Amino acid sequence: MSDGMSDNNKLMTGILILAAGIIILLGKWGVFSFLGKALWPLILLIPGILLHLWVFARRASSELLLPAGILVVYSILFFIGIIGGWTFLFHKLWPAFILGIAVGLFEYYAYASQRQSGMLLTAVVLAAVSVILLGWSVFSISFVYLLAIVLIAAGAWLILARGNSGRFW
Repeated sequence: MSDGMSDNNKLMTGILILAAGIIILLGKWGVFSFLGKALWPLILLIPGILLHLWVFARRASSELLLPAGILVVYSILFFIGIIGGWTFLFHKLWPAFILGIAVGLFEYYAYASQRQSGMLLTAVVLAAVSVILLGWSVFSISFVYLLAIVLIAAGAWLILARGNSGRFW
């Protein structure tokens, strides 16, 4: 006579009860709250990577690279916020959010079947503004120092460009 439950059913039921007990114990120890606090930017990173893969596998249009680039950059910024602190992120690294848009625009421009006029220029300008503001913010470069660096670079460029008409312009 059988007692109503096969050995396979007993095994599966035992595994499920064991797993439930382990999950409850880990929850009481705070493992899941730590993972939720530390790994939530994966909610942005994973779709960003999947969109990239989808486009590169030629299953989707290159327009999806715009949000894909933004999602990946923003998820990296949020990981930095978790590690370095939110005050550091929003006080010092806020210009990198502009860089996320620049990365998305550049990726779209680079892989689009038809090049959009002005897209590359927009991406480069946004990236330059972001990098300048990041330098200003992170390194606390005052405007006078920034102006001096820009003038030195422009003067050096003009000196090096003399005699090469059309090459640098």
